[in-house]
Amino acid sequence: MTIREEIEQLKKEKNAVILAHYYVRPEVQEIADYIGDSFYLSKVAVGLEEQTIVFCGVSFMGESAKVLNPQKTVLMPDAKADCAMAHMADEETIRAMREKYEDLAVVCYINSTAELKRLSDVCVTSANAVRIVKALPNKNIFFIPDRNLAHFVSEQTPEKNFVYNEGYCPIHEKVKIEELKQAKAEHPNAEVLTHPECPKDLLDLSDYIGSTSGIIDYAGESDAEEFIICTENGVRYELEKRYPDKKFYFTKTEPVCEDMKMITLEKIAHVLKTGENEVQMEDALRSASRKPLEKMLDLAK
Repeated sequence: MTIREEIEQLKKEKNAVILAHYYVRPEVQEIADYIGDSFYLSKVAVGLEEQTIVFCGVSFMGESAKVLNPQKTVLMPDAKADCAMAHMADEETIRAMREKYEDLAVVCYINSTAELKRLSDVCVTSANAVRIVKALPNKNIFFIPDRNLAHFVSEQTPEKNFVYNEGYCPIHEKVKIEELKQAKAEHPNAEVLTHPECPKDLLDLSDYIGSTSGIIDYAGESDAEEFIICTENGVRYELEKRYPDKKFYFTKTEPVCEDMKMITLEKIAHVLKTGENEVQMEDALRSASRKPLEKMLDLAK
């Protein structure tokens, strides 16, 4: 029996479903029941019939799935797979901002811990952040934890007053502007598609800025046949699968999230067999962090 056949058999035995982020390994995406970005997967997690969710992503994603599905078992193939940015804000600063600014909304990027969500008014993803911030009645916005996404959203919502946090995604932050310019020189007909977690100098050279799912959709809608992709290289699998006649390039130093790549078929089979790495959460934290997630899902409708 191959590892893929074993996983399929275990899924049936355990009444399990596999969710995978676009940044995980291609072979993991191949066996997933649902593949998407954070927003899509957070929506899919609600209402699944299966009792066990195997979440092929980093820890905050498993937490969000558990928060929205408290009665279900959520398993993480690798409990050590984490997101550095998810921790780049703190309670002391959030409370200080609430005291300093009247009419403040703490807007929390979904790429954050349940503890940070608990302290926030609403969650957002890169796919819906602009729409949700526009929908908020508040004038003042403290956007946590990512400064790059915050600056991008602020440019789309000039009617709001943004207060910035100093968090960032180490993977997108390291995409080099010199390498993007080199890629543009090598592929002059290619459009540049960039994730808003990247620094502004990269965004300024881009033809499209959007979430991972937005980048994938844009590549299909565009008349261009070549694209330079400025986001984690795991998205290559979906792009090439959907659009085999188009060409996709990355910067010379490809952006790689080592935590996402920690997830393997063997680890998926292992947690299905053993039930290890189950996401556990205290009821008080789960209840408090659920509110901003539910508000996001409501405002994003």
